Amino acid sequence: MATSLHLSLAASAPASALRSSSAFFGNAGSLSRPSVVLGIGRRNANLVVEAKIREIFMPALSSTMTEGKIVTWNKTEGEKLTKGESVVVVESDKADMDVETFYDGFLAKIVIGEGETAPVGAAIGLLAETEEEIAEAKSKGAAQAAPAAPKPSAVEEKAVAPPAPTAAPAVAAVQVAPEPTAPEEPRSSRIVATPYAKKLAKQYSVDLATIAGSGPSGRIVAEDVEAAAGKTPVPAAAPVPSVAQPSAAVAAAPSAAPTPAAALAPAGSVAFTSMQAGVARNMVDSMSVPVFRVGYTITTDALDALYKKIKSKGVTMTALLAKAAALALAKHPVVNACCKDGKSFTYNEDINIAVAVAMDGGLLTPVLKNADKVDIYSLSRSWKDLVDKARAKQLSPAEYNSGTFVLSNLGMFGVDRFDAILPPGMGAIMAVGASVPTVVATGNGLFGVKNRMTVNVTADHRIIYGGDLAVFLQTFAAIIEDPTELTM
Repeated sequence: MATSLHLSLAASAPASALRSSSAFFGNAGSLSRPSVVLGIGRRNANLVVEAKIREIFMPALSSTMTEGKIVTWNKTEGEKLTKGESVVVVESDKADMDVETFYDGFLAKIVIGEGETAPVGAAIGLLAETEEEIAEAKSKGAAQAAPAAPKPSAVEEKAVAPPAPTAAPAVAAVQVAPEPTAPEEPRSSRIVATPYAKKLAKQYSVDLATIAGSGPSGRIVAEDVEAAAGKTPVPAAAPVPSVAQPSAAVAAAPSAAPTPAAALAPAGSVAFTSMQAGVARNMVDSMSVPVFRVGYTITTDALDALYKKIKSKGVTMTALLAKAAALALAKHPVVNACCKDGKSFTYNEDINIAVAVAMDGGLLTPVLKNADKVDIYSLSRSWKDLVDKARAKQLSPAEYNSGTFVLSNLGMFGVDRFDAILPPGMGAIMAVGASVPTVVATGNGLFGVKNRMTVNVTADHRIIYGGDLAVFLQTFAAIIEDPTELTM
């Protein structure tokens, strides 16, 4: 099931809508009884106008979202809606989320169809108060659609695909629910599947109703569709976590994790997905930050031995690396700081390690919170849950935008070193390469073979200086080369 948030959309309504709408916005941005008192001169009595037709707006599901894509309409035109019921699933730049209606009524008109995009705040549907007003809502939507077309807004110019014409009757009738909660009771008529799974189902002519989903909360994922179609799953099309164990075994078998982009090679221009558009905006924004890079080579024999010892207990190499980085950050808090306004910097109270994960057509950074305080076993369980939710596009905003330091790894592809781009709002990001057998000089003047990996850290030079990063990397290397502290 898609993630669900409660969010009042009153603030997203344009000023013009407030003037022409017959809705009243109560305190704290909430919606009260749909009526507004209109003053008709000082001597005239006030006139109360009841709202009958309302707009369903495209909600802002994340701080970086400027537009959304309609994944699925859970209701059809003319169908009755109940307050709090999920009406539509919207794909943001980070996740799929259920959008719930704020009022009882009928879905009179779908303005933005499935697969289409619209800017945040644009009308995606119309809600009628009674069944008799459905025809009136449709006529109003059709009448206002024509003049809206030749007048694109500044937000629409940034959209991946131009949104459908929007109507402008009354008020936002939608909200998005507050924090992802425990799995809700299954809806009888709704099939919950990832957008990619739906695409594969059409490609393979598979009925999604006949498939039992293996994703979180029974969500149908791409692997389920491929299995139902009798197709051998193509690893390249599946989301792959980008952090892997830095061991010689991984470097020796890069074929186990092929490039996510290798599945299809379409010709011509292809529009960005919502996630790709979000990544693109962040990367452009990051170019305005003055950064520098420092590399360090670390021997991983002791870490590899520890991993082999506790792997059977569910510990992942990702958790070990995140834990090591968090313990080093606790001793060098300036590397965990951030500068957002260019005039000051903030020491973050918590150490939250965001780990880059390659998704199908995009990138997400699930966050391991308080990684310096959580034990390695709990941290590994949390990481597994986060990856499952990331693959199903079910991460809540708090699970992907609360990071204070970023970890990225291409070691699983056999990459021995690379530089990472610093995400906006972060102080530093660490790029971890594969651990490979290397001939080194030993202390007694002889030569030996040791597993070694190279890490490169990109940092914001406004708040972190070369000496800060150098001593941080010395501490990180010491923890990796003597990892007993990781299991304490």
